[in-house]
Amino acid sequence: MSLWRDDQDQDVQLVMEKEEVVLHLIEKLEFLLLEAAPEEITDKQRDQYQEVIVQLQDLLHQKYNEATLNLLKIASMYEDSETGNMHTVLQDKNVTFCIWANLKKKPRFKDHSFQEAGHAFELPVSLALSSVAVRLLHTQYDHVSPLWVQCQGLPRQEASATVESTEQPDTGQGPGEEEEKGREEPSVLAAEETGSKGRKESSASLKETSNNTGDIKEMQEETEKNSENLDAPSQEEEALLQEEPGGREEAPQVVDLEQLVPVGGVFHISALQLPPQAQDVGDWTMVELLDVGLEVYPYSPGKAEDGTQEAVQITLRVPDNVIYFKVPVIARWDPAGQWWRTDGISKVTYEAEEKSITFSMGGFSTVALLQDAHLNLPYQAWELHPTGVDEGLFTLTAVFATIQIRIKDNQCMLSSVVVEEEEVLSHITGKWMSPLALRAALKRAGVNIFPAEYSPKYVPVPRKVSDREVPGGFSLFFTQVTLCCTGSCCAEAGLSKAGSGTAVAQGDGEMCLSDLYCALQAALAEVKAYEQMALLAAAFAFARSRWNGEAGPEQFVFKVSEHLTAGSAKGNHWSLLMFDGEKVQHLKLTETSEAFSEEVEEKSEFHSTLYHMVKDSASNTAMDKVERAGCLFIDSVYQLLLATRVLAYS
Repeated sequence: MSLWRDDQDQDVQLVMEKEEVVLHLIEKLEFLLLEAAPEEITDKQRDQYQEVIVQLQDLLHQKYNEATLNLLKIASMYEDSETGNMHTVLQDKNVTFCIWANLKKKPRFKDHSFQEAGHAFELPVSLALSSVAVRLLHTQYDHVSPLWVQCQGLPRQEASATVESTEQPDTGQGPGEEEEKGREEPSVLAAEETGSKGRKESSASLKETSNNTGDIKEMQEETEKNSENLDAPSQEEEALLQEEPGGREEAPQVVDLEQLVPVGGVFHISALQLPPQAQDVGDWTMVELLDVGLEVYPYSPGKAEDGTQEAVQITLRVPDNVIYFKVPVIARWDPAGQWWRTDGISKVTYEAEEKSITFSMGGFSTVALLQDAHLNLPYQAWELHPTGVDEGLFTLTAVFATIQIRIKDNQCMLSSVVVEEEEVLSHITGKWMSPLALRAALKRAGVNIFPAEYSPKYVPVPRKVSDREVPGGFSLFFTQVTLCCTGSCCAEAGLSKAGSGTAVAQGDGEMCLSDLYCALQAALAEVKAYEQMALLAAAFAFARSRWNGEAGPEQFVFKVSEHLTAGSAKGNHWSLLMFDGEKVQHLKLTETSEAFSEEVEEKSEFHSTLYHMVKDSASNTAMDKVERAGCLFIDSVYQLLLATRVLAYS
């Protein structure tokens, strides 16, 4: 990083080439943090890895800013013969770099379209005669949101400035006063420190007294000193962004990142100060050298013809490699508050067929297209059945899509994603990857079928999940608890008794012992079901039952059938089982019954595990397959079931 940071004489193409290496390293670090068990990595190492991730992200954006400045210094060399202005579009699989420079300063210039990329903008009249450049940098990745949003599964830190509410907290100051505090312009460097520092705080460890605090602080200061981020609008732009183009003030509307998440990357839209251009004087080429970096243009909006504040109209080409099931929500990044906001954006027009979206803003800002993270929940149906030796097919029917995932040993492959009878996302189908990588790929593509610990607040499945999950979150709990346990659940979850009627969950405050016990019982019942389903997945098919929602919150009803062929399980003879973590019952109930009943099948016996229940009626061939199943296949099935939580969200 140090060597690349010191090298400032690079063009955009070289940055794009090195970007691939940087993104690969960031992905490796993120997967390492997500896959590592608590005993495999120390808190100090976790803090260092998160800090390195943020530093790499900031350095990558800094390099794009430096390359932009180098390009603008020689903008006159790329003058377009028709318009007299400079226009450049560079693209690869990770980034689309579009830049336009106003060299001729024609008063009648109105708009410009980057036809190669499908993006366009209307230049405000007040900028037509200015030495200004407009850059639209679309990154397929999101290095702007807090780290826990970029890589869901990492612990959400208390230092993060992202808020859960959609209202800005009352600080006794006006909306503009708090954000303008401490800002400087027009230098980008000063504005960068606000955004960069805030993102680093969001990745700081909960253990503020860790031994590496001094080292991390020194690394932060070094990165902040060299970083140049264009996410912060000028004071004039920020004041206008808080008003609609028509002049009516809006209350700040902060995005709840637990409900809405950026999909399709981030669009960095910036108005830049055009540096002095080279002039030919006789046999000499002369250029004025300025000892400043890339600067934001100090845009002060004027009045439109109808007397209202003039607005910047932007048209963006929606990425082809993502799916928006509904009209996306446009949000702009507020680097001072470290959150996404939806105020200051108006006149939104979404063209689904043309894959474009047009909107107006009061100034230039970094924007993203957001989508509800839970719109595909709850599941309409699901099915898991074997297709061969250590192979299986997992099918999920969500609200808007049907997803098929093939499983083989320790790898998964997205077989198909069908939306309105049309297969989509061909760029990630047919590729084998780890279960963790598959989850990340689907989330990036806008197909989020993986509930988080806060999902119960947004998904109407009241009987199986509640707003109060187990301490530390469902996923975190199951990375710490031993599934086949013989000791106390409270001890395994990191709980200590406090008196006779309460228990203390470390880091989560006090909870009533009875409530905590119920939460743990329900959670353990669910995870035990997934564990035992995975053990049997080599020879048995499992599927959703319509009666699952009718059973108690700590009981799960699902279909099971012996499945020894490679074909579909639709024609199977299904049995309905009810499991509560302590015992399994074979219900007399069928899917076509008129009402739910817990009456058990005649001559059936109770068993403490799902394994022993199905063994009673299974063939020797089926049990032989179960005994020979590979541990890698079992683990892959278990990871998918635990990630999707089909028993709780169907």
